[in-house]
Amino acid sequence: MIRRPLGANGPHVSALGFGAGPVGSPELSEEAAHALLHGVLDAGINLIDTAPSYGLSEERIGRALQGRRHDFVLSTKCGYGVPGVEDWTGPCITQGIEQALHRLRTDFIDVVHFHSCPVEVLERPGVVDALQAAVQRGQVRVAAYSGDNEALAWALRSGAFGSVQLSLNLFDQRVLDTALPLAQERGIGVIAKRPLGNAPWRFAQRPDAHDIATYWDRMHALGLDPEGLDWNGFALRFTAFTPGVASCIVGTTRLEHLQHNLRALEQGPLPEPLVHRIRDAFHRQGASWDGLI
Repeated sequence: MIRRPLGANGPHVSALGFGAGPVGSPELSEEAAHALLHGVLDAGINLIDTAPSYGLSEERIGRALQGRRHDFVLSTKCGYGVPGVEDWTGPCITQGIEQALHRLRTDFIDVVHFHSCPVEVLERPGVVDALQAAVQRGQVRVAAYSGDNEALAWALRSGAFGSVQLSLNLFDQRVLDTALPLAQERGIGVIAKRPLGNAPWRFAQRPDAHDIATYWDRMHALGLDPEGLDWNGFALRFTAFTPGVASCIVGTTRLEHLQHNLRALEQGPLPEPLVHRIRDAFHRQGASWDGLI
């Protein structure tokens, strides 16, 4: 598994990360969740990304992997969901991190992201300061921001964050001309979320879910041709091997899907002429498309 530095001062992370949202589903048994999480680490993936809004995810990671804490880079999010405390305030950030440490059964979290908040929240007094204070206390290794568009640009220019998580895939390429060059220039780590673009190729008809429908529309507008590759590998290799991307996170409940993604990455980057065709199609059709938050 390829390992890359997450920014100038961050940990080294696997090119494929595990999005642990599905681990939080109550439809997944505790035993299956534990087996899946250990399978992720055994496969060589060392980045696990979760959030307090992902159901049972944090608690299950804590229970399953407490004996392997130094085998992986732990990423979570904050800013909301602390009982009795207003969301997106300094006390919410502070208490949210303390509660996450308890749920995850750890003394520190490698990366903590603000979870897709807008610019006006980032500018609110005490919010960024609270996350940076957690870094100073040693509870958090890297302060980070997860989101897109104007708020992502603010985060990158602020000097407050060592890493960002942003939408990047075949149908969401705007960051390649804006955020990614700025992150590289400033030594800020980049984790790509939605590298498969919610896999809209699964649907013969336009789906109802807003995010998948948006990517379905974009897929048809771009008219991309995977040129004999399966769509999953085509999409994943495009994102994972974009210069400046440290890791891309994909969630699943099935180890066979994980192994399929790993085999795709073993094939290396897409041929350069194919990447140029993907980029040209986006510049013609999608240059005005915002990143999907």
